[in-house]
Amino acid sequence: MPRTDSLRVQGLDIGEAEVQAAAVPFALPMHRPFRGVQVREGMLIQGPNGWGEFAPFDDYDDPLAWRWLHTALEAAYGSWPAPARATVAVNAIVPAVDADAAAVMARDAVLSHGCSTIKVKVGGTLAEDEARVASVRHALDLALGHGRGMIRLDANGAWDAESALVALRRLGRYGIEYVEQPCAEPADLRSVRAACEVPIAVDEVIRRAPDLAALRRRASGLAEVADLAILKPTPLGGIAAALELAESLTIPIVVSGALESSVGLAVPAVLAGILDLDIACGLGTGVLLAADLVAEPVCPVGGRIPAARSTPDLDALLDARGRVSDERAHWWRQRLSRAWRAGRAQSNP
Repeated sequence: MPRTDSLRVQGLDIGEAEVQAAAVPFALPMHRPFRGVQVREGMLIQGPNGWGEFAPFDDYDDPLAWRWLHTALEAAYGSWPAPARATVAVNAIVPAVDADAAAVMARDAVLSHGCSTIKVKVGGTLAEDEARVASVRHALDLALGHGRGMIRLDANGAWDAESALVALRRLGRYGIEYVEQPCAEPADLRSVRAACEVPIAVDEVIRRAPDLAALRRRASGLAEVADLAILKPTPLGGIAAALELAESLTIPIVVSGALESSVGLAVPAVLAGILDLDIACGLGTGVLLAADLVAEPVCPVGGRIPAARSTPDLDALLDARGRVSDERAHWWRQRLSRAWRAGRAQSNP
């Protein structure tokens, strides 16, 4: 008989008390702020089949945080299909830094990590965005030859339709593979797509959808507003949930991460390997972390990373636990409990 605090994951009854006992809070400093985050926090959960990572950003409510927790439980207690590829191609990422820093990061991405595709954060002032994109294009051209490197933009829904069109007409001159979530609203995405030559990918429209079942039913409608779909399995509830959604999509897929540690990054990396994608995926985030939970951080080599699990290193995990204050550790345990209750509410409406 199921326990009163239990949740079912892949047919297993799992109790909150045992998960809390196996959960370790962590904090990882970053080299540079990324979307306002200077320290990446979360919890690692050890289960019989490995380690899962529960690290929803602070702005995710409890029902959405439940999906992150389900991802962690699936990784720790469940199983995944075998990847079709041992490694997957990835893009590097340039945050909202100044043009000089962007050039340095782009050169390092190519020369040290073998990445020929770089995603550039935009959505601030257009002058700063253009300077950043221009510096990345210049660095790619110098390292790889004129026009050979690929640039992707990510606006995180920062623009309205009019601002997006103005920005993309200017930024599009630098050779843009696609722009990720230029606008938050589907109506704005539709109008931008109709008037702009830069292909559009959707991210937040998918990962922040309040009802994934409803999203799957209307997934074909995404083709009306976008050319590509960004799948981030960590905030979607794990690999099984992402695969189910992928089957419903009628547009090409790019798998991306959610600024996970090398342990959590296994989820999107394995998903990309299962889907057997040829396109570079958004999984080159390891270089953004100044510390990690493993002895050898998962960073691109030759523009690729393994589609495999990573096991935390004890010393690195203890260091990461030591950076978490007692107050913040309590906050994370309370958040896990709230996400757990949200999961039970969804399982037993």
